[in-house]
Amino acid sequence: MKQLLNERICALFRSNWQHTLTYWSVFFSFGLCVAFLGPTILDLRCQTQSTLQEITLVFFSQQFFLFIGSTIGGFFSKTLVSSLSALAVSSLTISVVFAVIPLCHKLLVLAFAMAVSGLAMGIIDTISNLQLVKIYQKDSTVFLQALHFFVGLGALVSPLIADPFLSETSCVIGNSSTNATSLRDLRNKLAGRHVHNVSNVHLHTDGEVVTNVSYAFWIMAVINLPVPIAILILMYRERLFVCGSDPSRRLLDGDVLAMKTWGTTGLTEDAGHQKDTSRSHEGLFGCCLLGNARSFPLSFFGIHILGGLVLFFSDGIVGSYTGFVYTYAVAPPMNLAHKTAGYLTCVFWAAIIAGRLSAIPLSYRFKSVRLLIVSQVGVIVTLLLLLIFSNSSVFLFIGTCCLGLFISSIFPCMLAFTEDILEYKGCATTVMVTSAGMGEMLLQVLVGLVMHNQGSFSFLLCGMIFGCLGFAAFILLFFLKLYLCVFIGNQTSDLGIECQALPAE
Repeated sequence: MKQLLNERICALFRSNWQHTLTYWSVFFSFGLCVAFLGPTILDLRCQTQSTLQEITLVFFSQQFFLFIGSTIGGFFSKTLVSSLSALAVSSLTISVVFAVIPLCHKLLVLAFAMAVSGLAMGIIDTISNLQLVKIYQKDSTVFLQALHFFVGLGALVSPLIADPFLSETSCVIGNSSTNATSLRDLRNKLAGRHVHNVSNVHLHTDGEVVTNVSYAFWIMAVINLPVPIAILILMYRERLFVCGSDPSRRLLDGDVLAMKTWGTTGLTEDAGHQKDTSRSHEGLFGCCLLGNARSFPLSFFGIHILGGLVLFFSDGIVGSYTGFVYTYAVAPPMNLAHKTAGYLTCVFWAAIIAGRLSAIPLSYRFKSVRLLIVSQVGVIVTLLLLLIFSNSSVFLFIGTCCLGLFISSIFPCMLAFTEDILEYKGCATTVMVTSAGMGEMLLQVLVGLVMHNQGSFSFLLCGMIFGCLGFAAFILLFFLKLYLCVFIGNQTSDLGIECQALPAE
């Protein structure tokens, strides 16, 4: 049976390899945008000749519009042509933004450019996840793990590209200079996207601007250019440019192809799982329209809400940890050297990449729910041990690595698990992506405020609380499905709930 399953997955990939590789490459673009601001922010401050407090507003601009883009991304996913067109425009927009950033000498113009890039990132985030789920459905976990591996890869590459072009001393020449060591420390602090405790740092805003960071952005713009080209090639191969082609063609008009593929592997009885999705996977607002809402029971919305809460807290942990682990490490009682503390964010992202890569083969062998249980318990145990050994700098690095490994696969597994529960009839992907973006934005701000008022120790305590709340939401989701399947039985098919996926065996 497992051999037949592997044959089915391979056959599906062979039938959709160009779509899959395209969505993976688009997520590499997403990753490039995720991590470039932190290392380059001081050079951008010089370029715009703004204060440190003013320039950090571009972080909020990008993050807020990423959330907006995630919310509206589902509207573009109803047809294949609209999905690929939105991805092509969004990925091309990222290259254009990279190219024009060196020309943004006013803070408001730079903030606008970051808002545009954030909007494009949000659209990419929703559509790429959504279309892979539509293609592979019950087999989507493996491909979602690979998709999110490319995010981490892009997030790792962009700081490496920028590093040779960063200013080692003050890039605005005034009456005095800022030494290279203090500037590197400040850059490490800002690399995590946290903006508190920098108001007392004085950097020149008037004087001659000396920075070479423009070359880094132009290199990233060129590196990203093959992505929209690949999307246009895919659109050409799908005959979406030909006059008279059906503009309403959906990605899953390949249902017949999928049924043929499954039939060749001897699993023809599963062909019915490939449902009609003409009314599913709309935008977030489309899911919540009153006319649609009346046709679904409360349990349908409960599944969406609980699934969204899991990712709200897990992505909130990722955002707050990358944002504040440096501040925690250099503050008492840890008191690490600034340069040493700067490696923690790199270790965390490298662990996430390794975790997502290792989760690809694991997804073949284990169901999403089992991987979710191990991952979330691992996150809680790791944060608990970090609290217990809060004076150990060695364990801080070990715990950071373990946390990245455990939390890396929660998003793709949770997305696949929730969609599987709903038999791909709901709006789970749009809700999941939007909830994750909201959690990363809001919980990061919350942790910053708590740390500012209560001290650095509250950093890990907040992470522990978020981890427990996310796991509690997952347990409630699991038992909600169990209750519906056991006590309602056959009526669950009318609710859009798949009971065969229960991991009770």
